[in-house]
Amino acid sequence: MADKKIKVTLEKSVIGCKQEHRATVRGLGLRRINHTVEVEDTPQVRGMIRAVQYLVRCED
Repeated sequence: MADKKIKVTLEKSVIGCKQEHRATVRGLGLRRINHTVEVEDTPQVRGMIRAVQYLVRCED
C-alpha cells in the first residue's frame, strides 16, 4: 500500500484558516497555491488530506 502515490495540490489559500490546518498543509509539503506534491498513500496521509479537504485537490 505504501508503494502507491497520491498527487495533492493546494487549491485555496491558508490565510484565515485554523493554525492546525496550516500545520497540516505544511506537513503534506505544500507551500503555495497550485503547488503539487506526490505523497505516499498511507492512512496517516489520507487523514491529513481529509482534515484539509476544503483546501486541497487530490488524484490517485
